[in-house]
Amino acid sequence: MSSTSSNDTSNGTSNGTGTSTVDRAFAAALYADTGAALDTGASALAAAPDADAEVARRGREFVATAWQRGWQPADVVRIVRRDLDDVHIRLVAELIRAQAPDDRARGPRWAAQLAELPDEAPPRTDRFSRATAVLELYRLLLRLPALEPLDERASDGPPRPASRMLTRIRALLAKAEATGFPEEAEALTAKAQELMARHSVDEALLASHAPAPDAPGACRIGVEPPYEQAKAVLLDAVADANHCRAVWNEPFGFSTVVGFEADLEVVELLFTSLLVQATTAMTKAEAAQRAGGRRRTKTFRQSFLAAYAHRVGARLARAAETQVSDDLLPVLATREVAVTEATDRMFPRTTTTRLRGVTDEAGWTEGAEAADRAQVAHRPHLT
Repeated sequence: MSSTSSNDTSNGTSNGTGTSTVDRAFAAALYADTGAALDTGASALAAAPDADAEVARRGREFVATAWQRGWQPADVVRIVRRDLDDVHIRLVAELIRAQAPDDRARGPRWAAQLAELPDEAPPRTDRFSRATAVLELYRLLLRLPALEPLDERASDGPPRPASRMLTRIRALLAKAEATGFPEEAEALTAKAQELMARHSVDEALLASHAPAPDAPGACRIGVEPPYEQAKAVLLDAVADANHCRAVWNEPFGFSTVVGFEADLEVVELLFTSLLVQATTAMTKAEAAQRAGGRRRTKTFRQSFLAAYAHRVGARLARAAETQVSDDLLPVLATREVAVTEATDRMFPRTTTTRLRGVTDEAGWTEGAEAADRAQVAHRPHLT
């Protein structure tokens, strides 16, 4: 009896053995953490150029699965940057772009994250090195856990026009970050926060008269090392002052902020600006400390940022009490109840965390003084 065999190597598949090159490489490399397993998988892929298309297709599937688990493009790039190297960031950005045409319609925040993906192509290298980097990336994508899903539906109506108010706020905060004069930074930030308050009230009033009022949404904001605890406290203070709630996910380096869209926008703007201003102030304070003969220490920086966040929170809380006139309080109170309910649905179980490493008195004093300079005076009474 004679027998025949056929060998189809398209997409890396070998019908003669019944096992694809890609399957063998993935089985060897993706489910074990050893370097030897990674080398075995990379060697198999490097030796099979005809498997490249299938490797790319599987990568797009891993990306799509991450979206199903609640991840978003910025989240994936953030964790790849934290756990891997620059080449992996470029590879995952390439995969996300390649998967986008097959994805469902998403909202404007998702589109903005796609637009902000790094655009550098992965470096040209030998096949083994590239296969190794690809498998390292796929290992990470494969093991991403489920996150609380954020509502990212495409808008049914026309795109929302750019807000002139937000453009003015961004410009004011950019000037506050750039100036070397604390008094000027304080004045610019004060004006920006006044505009933020007016923007929030205007949006709330519009929504209260709309036939189908807006519902709270959510976004994720990176809160990454170093000194991530103090940064999370700062974001929490900014969120509270702007009618939002923030829940910190320490293992994955972000906080989820829940609130109405107009408030989410200003929380992102203000937190980013205050973080830049705090870092600038901390650098100057350290320079003064070194000039006085003190060595730069981690505890100084941790204590500085903790004090900065604490003082900012206290000042914002006091300012929030005088943001609006009494007749507007019911409108904002209704929205804050909706935000609280949405947060509780998304995060039925949360815990509190105590700040650690706040032991440097000089750092605390300098941080509190920097917060006083960067923060605002009481806002004018809004009507």
